Amino acid sequence: MKAVRFHEYGAPDVLRYEDVEQPLPGAGEVRIRVAATSFNPVDGNIRGGFMRGPIPVVLPHTPGIDVAGTVDALGEGVNSVAVGDDVVGFLPMDGTGAAAQYVLAPAEALTPAPKDVPLPDAAALPLVGLTAYQALFDHGKLTAGHRVLINGAGGAVGGYAVQLAKNAGAHVIATAGPRSREAVTSAGADEVIDHTTTRVTAAVTEPVDVALNLAPVDPAELAALVTLVRPGGVLVNTTVWMPAPSDEERGVRGIDLFVRSDADQLAKLVASIDRGELRVDVAERVPLAELPGLHARAAEGAVRGKVIVVPPAA
Repeated sequence: MKAVRFHEYGAPDVLRYEDVEQPLPGAGEVRIRVAATSFNPVDGNIRGGFMRGPIPVVLPHTPGIDVAGTVDALGEGVNSVAVGDDVVGFLPMDGTGAAAQYVLAPAEALTPAPKDVPLPDAAALPLVGLTAYQALFDHGKLTAGHRVLINGAGGAVGGYAVQLAKNAGAHVIATAGPRSREAVTSAGADEVIDHTTTRVTAAVTEPVDVALNLAPVDPAELAALVTLVRPGGVLVNTTVWMPAPSDEERGVRGIDLFVRSDADQLAKLVASIDRGELRVDVAERVPLAELPGLHARAAEGAVRGKVIVVPPAA
């Protein structure tokens, strides 16, 4: 089968499109014929060797944490899915990824794919959707009537975060640049702050219950977000290389989020899609053979929105 792998850490040119053996599922695993994976910024960090501590991969390594596809073989003891099922999942971050025609996955990580979007497009959901869900609900404890500030709402995680927060009955304040304003508004934001022209601390005049930081801001900007959170509220930060600040005197907690695979939560997101409550946005669809070029563009900051990566038909 065809796959993209890197045999050493380094720049995007270490990625190779090559022939590899088709894998056989072990106990508790299924083999998936991949419809698509997606690109996530963490893929570039893993390839560059910057995540060897928290995400120790074995070389050669196939990237691709998200997967959407069709089950085509079952390992011993698997009865939660059947051959022919269309599934979506968040693969183990330190395991072999889905930038290939076939991939193995723990059966427990999979959930039925959405019925109302093309199967390849479902690969745009798992990592970013779960990041938004866990930030808002596991850590932010967001409920109806809360005010939430989503800093960096123009990205892939932000698009889901705005939708999920609005669907939960929150008042959503989002920061975004001019290019993203329309998308953030259509996702349901009640207020949109143009961070290129306005300081967030000046624009947010009433305290928020939850502040969600998705942007690679400097430490002073991140600390300023804490001042916008009401006493007893929470700042959830996804830029984990920069620890979330807190304010102990006012009881404002700072939480660093490292997303985890959760099939039950993913199933809730899929159900929301099938009810028409959650939109899946795909900015680009790139052939698997062009994944090295996609990594190169991402390293230059030239990738906008969610990109899915589609292998040739198996």
